[in-house]
Amino acid sequence: MKKLKVVVVGETCVDKFIYCKINRLSPEAPVPVLIPTHTEVNSGMSGNTCANIKALSPSSQVIHFSNLKQITKTRYVEGKTNHMFLRVDEGDSKIESFKWSNDYEHFIKEADVVIVSDYDKGYLTDIDLIKIATHSRLSILDSKRKLTDRVIESFDFVKLNEEEWENNNGLDDKNIIVTLGSKGSMYMGEIFPSDNPQETIDVSGAGDTFTSAFALSYVTAPSVSNAIKYANTVASKVVSKRGVKTPA
Repeated sequence: MKKLKVVVVGETCVDKFIYCKINRLSPEAPVPVLIPTHTEVNSGMSGNTCANIKALSPSSQVIHFSNLKQITKTRYVEGKTNHMFLRVDEGDSKIESFKWSNDYEHFIKEADVVIVSDYDKGYLTDIDLIKIATHSRLSILDSKRKLTDRVIESFDFVKLNEEEWENNNGLDDKNIIVTLGSKGSMYMGEIFPSDNPQETIDVSGAGDTFTSAFALSYVTAPSVSNAIKYANTVASKVVSKRGVKTPA
């Protein structure tokens, strides 16, 4: 892919996976005793979006606007089966908010594409989302919040997973792309099946991968159908891996 300027905005976190073995139940309660064997740490949420862009387009410039206060998601996972027993979230209750500035406006206006990874932790408001979108050449939103019509209309594309789409009352706007897991994706009522469905080992971060791949493909050659097919293929690679991984 050609060298691009990409701006990513949204909450980021530390994704920590503690892989364990289990040999017995606790004598104190009917719960397994987890014995850690190794730990993997990655940048998650919008940080994972940045990592995916760098993996898919190493020559591109990525500018990241995010929270400074650290959010950590720690998952305890049985190593053989990849079954998650516990997730502990820390630091996401009071993060600082996005502050618009002339520098931010400059980078957003100059970017080939702006991706907003909105995890609805308080970093971005609806007003922020609309302002970012209206100052962008090409804007793509991946959001966990209940979306207003004005926010949706402001973005060129909005990516939702199936549950998020249903929570937003099954929106059928022309700019909404719905990811359907192993079934592929949907756009304007048309299903785009994954041409290489993989056994799902871990879905962590797969949405970030899809959004990154779609954005890079579309900004390079603006075909929605081709970009969705490419994103389906790339996302199918990461769900077959453990933890939060990039396709590379």
